[in-house]
Amino acid sequence: MAKQDYLFRYLAIINILRRNKEATFREISDYLMSETEMRDRPCTFSIRTFQRDCNEIRSILGIDIQYNFSTKVYYIREEQECDLNYRILEYMENITLLKKLKNVNGYIFFEKREALGTQYFHDLLHAIKKRIVLRLTHQKYGDDFPTQRLVEPYALKESNGRWYLFARDQHDRMLKAFGLDRILGFENTARRFDYPRDLDINAFFRHCFGVINPTENKPEKVVLSLTPSQGDYIKSYPLHESQKILKDSKTELRIELFLYVTHDFIMELLSHGDTLKVISPYHLGKKISKIYYRAQMQYLRK
Repeated sequence: MAKQDYLFRYLAIINILRRNKEATFREISDYLMSETEMRDRPCTFSIRTFQRDCNEIRSILGIDIQYNFSTKVYYIREEQECDLNYRILEYMENITLLKKLKNVNGYIFFEKREALGTQYFHDLLHAIKKRIVLRLTHQKYGDDFPTQRLVEPYALKESNGRWYLFARDQHDRMLKAFGLDRILGFENTARRFDYPRDLDINAFFRHCFGVINPTENKPEKVVLSLTPSQGDYIKSYPLHESQKILKDSKTELRIELFLYVTHDFIMELLSHGDTLKVISPYHLGKKISKIYYRAQMQYLRK
């Protein structure tokens, strides 16, 4: 059997368990059969093959699929999921599929905009793993000149189609996110740093929308009301990991979030136009209203 068939099976198993949270072997088998029929390559799938696949998924991807003997369903142990390996598997599957297909130009259309700065990815990752202090040349949008900084690189983070270097600036010891598209260059120094034992990057960004963590503020409870049609979109692609549904009816979807109210978050709310209304906090609704008023005045001026 070709290697891409193994990859496809692994991805299909993970997909149905992520989507349904749990599934019986028959449900997994039926899903796999339907997916292979779409590829015009139907195949048989035995319990023995499935158990072998589960072992390979656990060994290679670090995703632990468990069996509940009382309910007779399979599920993924959430704390064992490895998002990076899953993403890699997904990319490999897509690349394999595209390579097998021919004459797809009229059916598949790629984003014309390309993320900048990704050429630094490998070298930055090397510095992170080896804990090398970097001399970074960085230029903010709006600044006339670039600045040089000595930084301790901790991680790379993706947000809204862009990549950021999460690092500590040695000048003021502040944790900062540097957009890779605004990095003009960098060089390794001879210095090393100790990774902070008390730093939990997932916890640091837990209440953030994007990469901005305003240390002078506190996260807030935000309640939003959306039209039903826009609500369907928000349910399938949540605004934030803290999203909770308060009301879901034929006239309204009302959700609650707990996060920092930052410029990036406000821009996201504005992108939903008149399909979204801020219920609370009051200061956020007032700020959104003022922005819409100023925008309207630009069109009313002669």
